[in-house]
Amino acid sequence: MAELSNLSSSPSEESENLLQKHVAFFDRNHDGVVYPWETFKGFRAIGAGLFLSSVSAVFINIGLSSKTRPGKCPNFLFPIVIKNIHLAKHGSDSGVYDYEGRFVALKFEEIFKKHALTYPDALTEKELKAMLRANREPKDYKGWLGAWAEWTALYILCKDENGLLTKQTVKGVYDGSLFQHMEKDRASKKKK
Repeated sequence: MAELSNLSSSPSEESENLLQKHVAFFDRNHDGVVYPWETFKGFRAIGAGLFLSSVSAVFINIGLSSKTRPGKCPNFLFPIVIKNIHLAKHGSDSGVYDYEGRFVALKFEEIFKKHALTYPDALTEKELKAMLRANREPKDYKGWLGAWAEWTALYILCKDENGLLTKQTVKGVYDGSLFQHMEKDRASKKKK
């Protein structure tokens, strides 16, 4: 995977809603709403197989749709409203996004200070599992499942040749740049 650039946090970046940027990649028609077929297409665009793309589309959209559409009747198309994505934040997570969807640099750094024991700027699969266990809130089964699904998909799609999930890659997920990078990288490889 090619290198991501400019990964240092600036004060303005910390106040931006990076959670919205993270989700906006999947809004394939740029209308502010993500439908399951867009989630599927987004996962395919970053190199996920048919099974992972299908399961992700169902799991993500069913899980997040009603939370981003407060006070509305159920919509069986399961749209996710990007401007309200912060309402879908679950427990047992890393805390890198605050409850308004802003990036919290200290929490991001804490992931690697606490859990990257083998290499300071990367997580092994074992360290990732330990982090997920450490972040669990009591009896927050939905949060446990959500965190496990997010990090497992990230590990499957983005681990390097040594089985490491690098700090740079994780930062790219949080700041919204990784998915665009993966799509461009995949497209350029297809052209060769």
